[in-house]
Amino acid sequence: MNILVLNPVMYTGSLTTYEIPKVESLKDTMMYNMCLGFKHNGHKVTLAVAEEYRPVKEEQYDFEIVFFKSNFKRIFPPVIIPFSLELFKYIKNNKNKFNLIVASDAFSFASIFASIIAPTKTLIWHEIAKHQRKFHQIPSKFIYNVICPLIMRNCLVVPRSHDAYNFIRKYLKKVSSTPVEHGINGNVFRPGSIKEKQFVVIAQLIKRKNISSIIDKFGQFLKKYDSEYKLYILGRGPLKEQLEEEAKKVHATKNIIFTGQLTHSKAAPIISSSAAMLIDTLQDNNMVSIPETIACGTPILTNSIPTNSSYIKDLNCGIVKDKWNEDDMFKIANDNMYSESCVKNRYKFLCEHQAELIVKIWDNYINKNNL
Repeated sequence: MNILVLNPVMYTGSLTTYEIPKVESLKDTMMYNMCLGFKHNGHKVTLAVAEEYRPVKEEQYDFEIVFFKSNFKRIFPPVIIPFSLELFKYIKNNKNKFNLIVASDAFSFASIFASIIAPTKTLIWHEIAKHQRKFHQIPSKFIYNVICPLIMRNCLVVPRSHDAYNFIRKYLKKVSSTPVEHGINGNVFRPGSIKEKQFVVIAQLIKRKNISSIIDKFGQFLKKYDSEYKLYILGRGPLKEQLEEEAKKVHATKNIIFTGQLTHSKAAPIISSSAAMLIDTLQDNNMVSIPETIACGTPILTNSIPTNSSYIKDLNCGIVKDKWNEDDMFKIANDNMYSESCVKNRYKFLCEHQAELIVKIWDNYINKNNL
């Protein structure tokens, strides 16, 4: 099958300054690995990306990546919702080449373009589970209440979580009841042989990730249970100095290691050797770090906010509990049942498995509707 994947926004930028950080490679992004899954399963893949996400260094890819110039950037910031006339023309001129067009999220011009030009070939892989807060939710509500039913009514939608399913089915009828998660590169994210006395946090150092709360709870854990534990914080962001001060307040400067942004190959060994990943976010959709961590055989201690936290509990791959504390940290670090469940279920999150699920759902849809 010849598949076109539309994913203009390849990684998260600043939603306040609209700045898109420059990177040296796209190979650590979720969608790149999902495309690898399609390729490994025998399909031909083309990935469409906004020009603003082109890496600073030239690199060789495992499949074709095409970059498209964004227009009207002041109105449609590329960090949020890129608008590209070049992409519209590309889809229009090449639609007959592709058997399937996979578009990321309904709230996207790329999805709108594909739905207009090739609705019977378009599958919308949808992540969003609630209305975006910008401008009092007005743009979001307009897209979902007006644009989606008008333009996307003939497209198949595959949600990325149960929460995304419950949200998008309010606005579109052709929604698969089977969620398909983000696919993980299993050659990089692998279980380790030893668990060290350490926890890990994988997050941008920004307010909504609520890392200061985790640092405080880790401080309580050190006092009550084991002062030898370490906390690795993987990520970059404007709150680094503030969080370093938080570490001083709980007398854990020597126990907390800020690594900065790491490549997948450098992050994976830290994740696989950790007792658990900690999450206490204030706002999130699907967190790709969750399936990455499960693929490493490491359980997760999280609140219920991430939209893909439900299967952590269902698969026994960790603890989902609002207002978790140091006692829950001790419990997850000392019960091998959770890490064993992660190893048992890791195959479900590999990119090849998730890509296969999407194709199966699409084939069933095509056969059912005689398209």
